[in-house]
Amino acid sequence: MYKIVIAEDEEIIRKGLVYSIRWEDYGCVVVAEAQNGVEGVEAIRRHSPDIVIADINMPIMAGLEMLKETHEDHDYSAIILSGYSSFEYAQKAIELGVLGYLSKPLDLEELKTVISKAKKDIELKKLVQQNRMSKNELKEINLFRDMYNAHYDNAVVDQMLQMIFKDFDKKIVMRDVVQKLNYSETFLNRKFKETVGTTFNEYLNRYRIQKAIVLLMTEKDMSIQEIAWKCGISDYKYFGSVFKKYVGCSPKEYVAKIQ
Repeated sequence: MYKIVIAEDEEIIRKGLVYSIRWEDYGCVVVAEAQNGVEGVEAIRRHSPDIVIADINMPIMAGLEMLKETHEDHDYSAIILSGYSSFEYAQKAIELGVLGYLSKPLDLEELKTVISKAKKDIELKKLVQQNRMSKNELKEINLFRDMYNAHYDNAVVDQMLQMIFKDFDKKIVMRDVVQKLNYSETFLNRKFKETVGTTFNEYLNRYRIQKAIVLLMTEKDMSIQEIAWKCGISDYKYFGSVFKKYVGCSPKEYVAKIQ
């Protein structure tokens, strides 16, 4: 899974990007969101993402400044969002190695194309790095071991993510994951957080809220209680508190905003 950080100051756009898009269909996972460039810098340094999606015009620190601050030490693919069609902005973005430049309102097909381009760019960088290592270091046995361990650990985390994608609408507890994968809870929690940037339960709840938002937008006749059930949360009050934690408002308030 490719790790994504999203930096956007407009909350409704940011939450829409995080929760309304089926990132797993793109082979991606959103590990952090930021509402300004300073938070974006912190998120990039903390999570070392593969892809950064950033608005150009953000408070405290602008998007391009955020990229300039982090891109030298963190080799991610950058995608810029903007309500402007300024040549000057575009030129600066190109100088910083920005891979895609998307205008608001966002076109999902364009985003899909740019994400695909970003993934190819990431794989090309990995291939170059692997070829460089093959000339200099691949004879060292420790390197083979480290590469194998990294692949092995990611495979375990992939299985955990697939459980969420497949069974988010059912009751999932960590004990079930431990029994299915036959690893200790401590090991699984540590590897999941190292790879995805958050805990298993935190990601499960975020994914459920992502599904809930889609239902709120598309199933106008479905009650909020029904939507909570369909997303694997049977307690209506708990669903409301989890929704507000991630989206910043209650489900009813969110429906009112999008109508």
